[in-house]
Amino acid sequence: MYIDLIVFVLLIIAVIYFFRRFSSFVYLVCSIDIIYRLLHFLANNIKVPELSNLINKYIPSSVLDLLSHYVGTEGILYLIIMWAMFILYCIFVFYVIRILVRRK
Repeated sequence: MYIDLIVFVLLIIAVIYFFRRFSSFVYLVCSIDIIYRLLHFLANNIKVPELSNLINKYIPSSVLDLLSHYVGTEGILYLIIMWAMFILYCIFVFYVIRILVRRK
């Protein structure tokens, strides 16, 4: 059942190979995380049991949840991944604010 992790890693490799910029990597990871969170928001707030069960069973709630499923939540590796995600989100917010300021 490593299909979700394999797809995530292949997406990252494809973005790095084709775009070759760090900002593309940041946008990809944060966009995937936002999509996961939006899907779980829908699953929790739309009263369709089939959809809720499908999303809760096959889609992780976030990128950190996806990685913690394979790494575990205990130990130094999870702590490093958690702080790396925090730094990625800080960089993502910086990029978004920079784009908004440029349009002014």
